[in-house]
Amino acid sequence: MTNRPNAIAYWRANIKYVLILLAIWFVVSYGAGILFKDELNTIKFGGFKLGFWFAQQGSMYVFVTLIFVYVKLMNNLDKKYGYDE
Repeated sequence: MTNRPNAIAYWRANIKYVLILLAIWFVVSYGAGILFKDELNTIKFGGFKLGFWFAQQGSMYVFVTLIFVYVKLMNNLDKKYGYDE
């Protein structure tokens, strides 16, 4: 175990990562799928309008990608603060 200041710094970094990744997911799912769909629908992706694609598929792909990014970030954070196995 590490001391209390290290634990506090670890959790601050963790919360910062979570908030950033959730903001990205929100922008992609809500922004691209709802707010900017009219502008994105002028672009075709795989035979579908891009706004429709983000609303139906893209936000899920981004969410799964963000899970892998979070795992990588947390592995690095664990090593930095000595919580790795």
